[in-house]
Amino acid sequence: MALTVPAIMKTTAARLSALYLLLFAICAVLLVFYMTSLSARMLTAQTQETINEEVADLARSYQRGGLPFLVRTMERRSRAPGANLYMIADPNGEVLAGNVQSIEPGVIAREGWTEIPFSYERYGESTGGEQAQGANDAGKTSGQASPQIRRNKGHDAIALVVRLPNQMILLVGRDLGEPERFRSVVRRALTLTLGMMGLGALLIWFLVGRTALKRIDNVSEASRRIMGGDLTGRLPVTGAGDEFDRLSENLNAMLARIATLNEGLKQVSDNIAHDLKTPLTRLRNRAEAVLSGKHSAADYKAALEGTIAESDQLIKTFNAILMISRLEAGYSSENTTQVDLAATVRDVVELYEPVAEEAGVTLEANVTGPYLIEGNRELIGQALSNIVDNAIKYSTDATVKPAVKVSLEHIAGKINLVVADNGQGIPDDADRARVTERFVRLEKSRSQPGSGLGLSLAKAIMKFHKGTLDLQPADPGLCVVMSFPEREAAQGRNG
Repeated sequence: MALTVPAIMKTTAARLSALYLLLFAICAVLLVFYMTSLSARMLTAQTQETINEEVADLARSYQRGGLPFLVRTMERRSRAPGANLYMIADPNGEVLAGNVQSIEPGVIAREGWTEIPFSYERYGESTGGEQAQGANDAGKTSGQASPQIRRNKGHDAIALVVRLPNQMILLVGRDLGEPERFRSVVRRALTLTLGMMGLGALLIWFLVGRTALKRIDNVSEASRRIMGGDLTGRLPVTGAGDEFDRLSENLNAMLARIATLNEGLKQVSDNIAHDLKTPLTRLRNRAEAVLSGKHSAADYKAALEGTIAESDQLIKTFNAILMISRLEAGYSSENTTQVDLAATVRDVVELYEPVAEEAGVTLEANVTGPYLIEGNRELIGQALSNIVDNAIKYSTDATVKPAVKVSLEHIAGKINLVVADNGQGIPDDADRARVTERFVRLEKSRSQPGSGLGLSLAKAIMKFHKGTLDLQPADPGLCVVMSFPEREAAQGRNG
């Protein structure tokens, strides 16, 4: 997939990012208008408060000294830097005093605050001699601005118009240049700031979108190779620890699990084809031998009994293979409950005591008190039975009196179920690691009955219980340790 804008916009993340960017832009524009209007309203309110105070002061001056004192006060204040607008006119609108040269028509006709900003010119701001003089004469005679002044207005202002007790008109106003400049500065600053933020967000969105899309393309490419048959391939992990890496790590773990299951399936298929060929051939030869000549009823019966026994062994083998596959796949329909390993050991030892006695092997259990775990009692009993059965069979070649000992111990937060014999054992480390695989039987065990699945099934059962199966040399003999983890074990132990 080409890393273009249309390609990026096809991703859900990019679409969500674009939506967020659009919402951000709308909110930014609304924020600019809100802040500028709020600033203007605040300045206008402050200006009106200042003008009200000015009018109150001038009213007190008028009360103290009449119109002459009011005019002097206005003249003094109008000469101050940044002075307000001051104007006194007679009832006919003729300008008598102040620093206003001309204003819009009708401004002083209504008492109170001007409804909208009006245009005015201060004294000394005219640009043409005759035009300025004409405007001045018009303002002094009628208090009205000429059309030319309205079209070429100088400044905007707001004012409070008050009619004095002698019917004179007092106007006190404030130029709006400063609020307008402030609002303009605020608008430009907010626009510039939000514009830079929007541009940065757009660039980040584009670059992050390209990076995310590139990583997705790498994952897709690796997936295509895996689907093409390369089961050793894995999804790329950058080491950033983000959600892409976590997803890749989980998928890689799944692929490793699938590869393990496929390898196990291949081994099972090969082992079935190899190890089951002999009993099937033996069944066929026995049936062919019986059918090839004349035999008595006893011969036919013996052949059928042998066939049934051989078939039972094959069924047991297939059941063991099925159980191993189910356990390794992480699926089991059996329920897990609280299991007392001590009780399980006593039951298995009691079951195999006659077998051990017949083989001349001493079988004993060193168990004191309950050892509780969460697991499946039948599966654990089956694994322990397979291990005890192997220990009895392979301890008969001991140089001293054959013995098998089963014990339980609680070490380092784990419960260890140990089955030890004093036979010849498995001295080679490689052989000890190999005998837990399916259908693996060492040379010296070929003479013993079995299919080579006992330890494989025990290993699968321990893996199902999140435990381990370890084979250790006992010097002499072999020590098989079924170790259950601490989180599966009950911390309380009697004895």
